[in-house]
Amino acid sequence: MTYLVVGGGGREHTIIRKLKESADVDKIYCTPGDPLVAGMVDALTEQGIRAFGPNKKAAIIEGSKVFSKELMKKYGIPSAAYEVFDDPTAALNYIAGKNSYPAVIKADGLALGKGVVIAENFGEAKAAIHSIMEDKIFGNSGNNIVIEEFLTGPEVSVLAFTDGKCIKPMVSSMDHKRVFNGNLGPNTGGMGTISPNPFYTDEIAQECMDKIFLPTMNAMNAEGRTFKGCLYFGLMLTPNGPKVIEYNSRFGDPEAQVVLPRLKTDFSKIVNAIIDEKLSNLEIEWDDGACACVIMASGGYPGKYEKGIEIEGLDRKGQVEGATVYHAGTKCAEFAGGAFLTNGGRVLGVTAKGANLDEALAKAYAAVDKIRFKGAHFRTDIGRAYKK
Repeated sequence: MTYLVVGGGGREHTIIRKLKESADVDKIYCTPGDPLVAGMVDALTEQGIRAFGPNKKAAIIEGSKVFSKELMKKYGIPSAAYEVFDDPTAALNYIAGKNSYPAVIKADGLALGKGVVIAENFGEAKAAIHSIMEDKIFGNSGNNIVIEEFLTGPEVSVLAFTDGKCIKPMVSSMDHKRVFNGNLGPNTGGMGTISPNPFYTDEIAQECMDKIFLPTMNAMNAEGRTFKGCLYFGLMLTPNGPKVIEYNSRFGDPEAQVVLPRLKTDFSKIVNAIIDEKLSNLEIEWDDGACACVIMASGGYPGKYEKGIEIEGLDRKGQVEGATVYHAGTKCAEFAGGAFLTNGGRVLGVTAKGANLDEALAKAYAAVDKIRFKGAHFRTDIGRAYKK
């Protein structure tokens, strides 16, 4: 079997490495571009090519925050209270009238994981609305915005395999979105992850299945938008129970880097079972240990940063002892004897498995210490600030 993996980040590197473990896979190609929300699966299917992922009608669950919020409201799926705005003045008036902070402001469309601002005061809210809706820092994704109530509690990421008839959640994880230690600074695409999430108990998992996972699958079916592929649930464990923060229509990044390494079942078989709508026939097994990923980012990220800086400490395969290094934003410098150069904001996802979280974190950070590039920065508290 030959695979084409679309995308060029750490998530795709993780998918490729997991596919390489399958005896069914002969060749793997990788190419950037073509998001699911643009109809990539539809185009491939029309050409008779088997494709894993949701079609355009289903991918809107990530492609439009307004759609997803209205879906949850219609079908009683727990989420934060919200309002939608297409006019910046009306949005500002609403924020001023509520005078309740922090306030959560989201661009409607895709924004590379950066389209959410948590405003601590009116000044920050005004700046966010201006930059999203008027300066169009996310392009047309900012034509509409969603303003939500601020939820409190531990965050949980749960990826789930689904073929539209059956949904099988993967092991839980926890992303660390803020750029600095202690959850300070602006949001990023993710500065590191751990799996399992220490706050996600078996009881909470069952509640999420009953009130969120199954109802979401059924809601999409009822809307004529059957979802097949990997459905990402970003959850908040509030004092009033689990609530949905966001949906994604693909594997999370960097959640995939700690979830897929724990997958014991043949990944290729899962992919094909979902395409053929036979997921219920497959038993999916997971490693009982833990996994941790620390993101090494370019200096200045998530703001402006330089590219083309040489990375030291990697061998030719991009691995160091005791860990796997997933390449998120790198390129190979042919003129420098095959050296790797930085080519993005999040450069490397340094990942390790262990019998428990402490062991996995120790291995990951030991590996981080061996890798160097000018301006590199990373959080030193991944997984540590959330211990019970």
